[in-house]
Amino acid sequence: MPAEPVVPRGLPRVPAGQPTVPAVTTLTPVPTDPDVVALHEIVGRLRADLVAIRRDLHAHPELARTEERTTRVIADRLAAAGLQPRLLPGAGLLCDLGPAHPGSRRIALRADLDALPVADACGEPWTSTVRGVSHACGHDLHAAAVLGAGLALAELHAAGRLDVDVRLLFQPAEEVQPGGSIDVMAAGGLDGVEQIFALHADPKLDVGRVGTRIGPITSASDEVHVTIRGAGGHTSRPHLTGDVVFALGQVITGVPAVLGRRLDPRSGVNLTWGAVRAGSAPNAIPSSGSVHGTLRALDVRAWERAAEVFTTAVREVVAPYDVEVDVHRQRGVPPVVNEEASTGVLEAAARDVLGPESVVLTEQSLGGEDFAWYLTKVPGALARLGTRTPGGRTYDIHQGELRVDERAIEAGALVLARAAVLAGRHRG
Repeated sequence: MPAEPVVPRGLPRVPAGQPTVPAVTTLTPVPTDPDVVALHEIVGRLRADLVAIRRDLHAHPELARTEERTTRVIADRLAAAGLQPRLLPGAGLLCDLGPAHPGSRRIALRADLDALPVADACGEPWTSTVRGVSHACGHDLHAAAVLGAGLALAELHAAGRLDVDVRLLFQPAEEVQPGGSIDVMAAGGLDGVEQIFALHADPKLDVGRVGTRIGPITSASDEVHVTIRGAGGHTSRPHLTGDVVFALGQVITGVPAVLGRRLDPRSGVNLTWGAVRAGSAPNAIPSSGSVHGTLRALDVRAWERAAEVFTTAVREVVAPYDVEVDVHRQRGVPPVVNEEASTGVLEAAARDVLGPESVVLTEQSLGGEDFAWYLTKVPGALARLGTRTPGGRTYDIHQGELRVDERAIEAGALVLARAAVLAGRHRG
């Protein structure tokens, strides 16, 4: 019978009367590598602090490019550990640690900071205090995990046991387009970085598991907007005016069909509409209307070609209806394409600190993730971090009721810290 993944032992200390995460019975192999033993010991001591910080961030969420308080909380904790965080313009920060000697590699660990305009329904004592805003994607957990990894690595460095330079990247504005990764790179966030790693909360995966995949793990994602205009008129005489609503209907149903026949179906191209607006009276043809959606692809080349095919298809579909059309594409993010060697580093790190059965193959997602922009500059990988209590309810991200098993913070910190150490040893 295969061994169970390691779930970090012990429960976070919480104030009296507050609920704790349910205990999980696991087979917990004792690490034999002295570096792994040291990492477990350090992160274990940080556990309560990291949980408290995650709960504080959860209670005080901030939307994209407004994450000033979040940045300050993290910067203060890093400074208290003797580190020197550098604030980025607006929000976010980076912090370097390690030996910084000739020949050492610089490895980056990235977290995102922003929350979503989604009301919090988690029901915990640390529920959001900001009306209509919540950490419904787990960015509070990401920040705590990268913070924990950084603090642990700083202790190893102080003890003379770290031979890699590490850059912690706490990035604003992941949830909007264009995203904060572009701002971070413009501010020199990747200068000198040779490899980069990140984790993303996965509430469909048990805590203690890490989901990986070589190649595309997330999708390219663009926003597309089509506006149609006509003279308007009475619904009894549609032949005397361009029928905006009918033309919109053709765009909504016809353009996805065109994409499905003009682009390779193996590339995962998907056009889905999220909003349509036109008219206000049942007997009047409006003079304008619009439809707004997302265009996604798992393949970079298909992503670039899809935008051209989309624009042409919209114009040709509405051509018979005597209307004017405007087509706008907001370029979003490319797919996150995990490099093979970097994925191997994350997998080796997870097995070292969480056990031999901790790594599972994760599915591809059509969700967008602006970590992808970093991977257009340096090799790296993103993995899924399990946040579901085994046997507990399966939640979904971007939903206000999202709850995470907080032992995932410790698991994430261990994996990322170990990944940095292993990557630092690689010279290939």
